[in-house]
Amino acid sequence: MGTIKVVYKVFPEDIVASFDGLKKKIEACLPEFSSVEGYGEEPIAFGLKALLVQVTFPEDKTGIVDEFETQLEKIEGVSQVQTMMVRRTSR
Repeated sequence: MGTIKVVYKVFPEDIVASFDGLKKKIEACLPEFSSVEGYGEEPIAFGLKALLVQVTFPEDKTGIVDEFETQLEKIEGVSQVQTMMVRRTSR
């Protein structure tokens, strides 16, 4: 069975010096059988950065990509979340 790899772009409400706290909150709301594969940062403007989060989900779970995006939007300090890429893998 394959997996689904998804990249989310998470916009903070304000300029942050470190995303460490946000990363912990993201990992705390991960669905069962899912994992964070990595993080990145993307400059937006005037010191504002977005956090890029790559997550792997099991392929057989319907609706999990949108459900997790909704969970991310509920995290305190998050202004907006965008699903940037969804890709199926065979591993």
